[in-house]
Amino acid sequence: MAWRGLLWGVFLLLGAGAILLNAPGLFQHAYAWYYRGKVGSLPAYPGPLKVRLLVLAPHPDDEALAAGGLIQRVLAAGGAVYIAWMTLGDGFQWDAALLDRTLRPRPEDLRRLAIRRREEAKAAARTLGVPEDHLYFLGYPDRGLLHLFLENFYTPYRSPATGLDRVAYPGTLTPGAPYTGRAWEEDLGRVLDWVQPGLVLAPAPEDAHVDHRATAYLALRLLGERGWLDRLRFYVVHGGLEWPLPKGLHPGLYLEPPPRGRHLAWQRLDLTPEETRVKLEALEAHRSQMEILGRFMEAFVRKNELFAPALGLGGDR
Repeated sequence: MAWRGLLWGVFLLLGAGAILLNAPGLFQHAYAWYYRGKVGSLPAYPGPLKVRLLVLAPHPDDEALAAGGLIQRVLAAGGAVYIAWMTLGDGFQWDAALLDRTLRPRPEDLRRLAIRRREEAKAAARTLGVPEDHLYFLGYPDRGLLHLFLENFYTPYRSPATGLDRVAYPGTLTPGAPYTGRAWEEDLGRVLDWVQPGLVLAPAPEDAHVDHRATAYLALRLLGERGWLDRLRFYVVHGGLEWPLPKGLHPGLYLEPPPRGRHLAWQRLDLTPEETRVKLEALEAHRSQMEILGRFMEAFVRKNELFAPALGLGGDR
């Protein structure tokens, strides 16, 4: 009988090992299932809609991922939409490696990727109905924005991906501007003063991507200086725990609050099937990204989008 006890012990040990091995994935799916069931009870996004909306996107594709539906809704209500991209995504070496079929993308490959992503952003904006003269490309370094905000406010930062230390792409707001926090702040402040938005969308500080967090910090500073924090709404793209799950195209599911920002005062914007279709078409315009991140990007094409007021936490913001 001792061998049976030993056998059961082995089975229990193997079972415990399997649970531990798969616990992260099980927890992620349990989180998605639990919070997705609560989305319907979130307060509806109250507007405004007929407004001058400025979307701050760290990279080309963030505008459509986070707000492709809201952009359409604002335009349909008679509002105006403007989009400002902080970078052209020139630090995404995996993307350049895939597109150029090379294991070691060169700086010139990444610069070429930036030009391609700028054109893709224009195509996506056109799909959503945003005119080209409402688009601003700032051209600062991908994966370098937090350095600009923290360490390189006055001293130029040199991108390890492109070798650049200043804005070098055609069609940008201030060609030749140094890669410094001060220059970035001046450019974004200029956009805010030109547009005079009634509503600003920016990444939440909780977003896992360093460029998104840096954009959040700068938006909070500039809008706070202007007394416009009540106009700021947050979104999240990199939300932790493999969010959103499941990956791939699931337009019939709710998009649940991201783990990294589940405490924010989320509001739910329900999308029509047509808005969902156009949002997917806009994402598909970002072809270079869809080739490598397609299932992640498609996971944002859901029944709703989520936005949180910056002042929604009783003074924590």
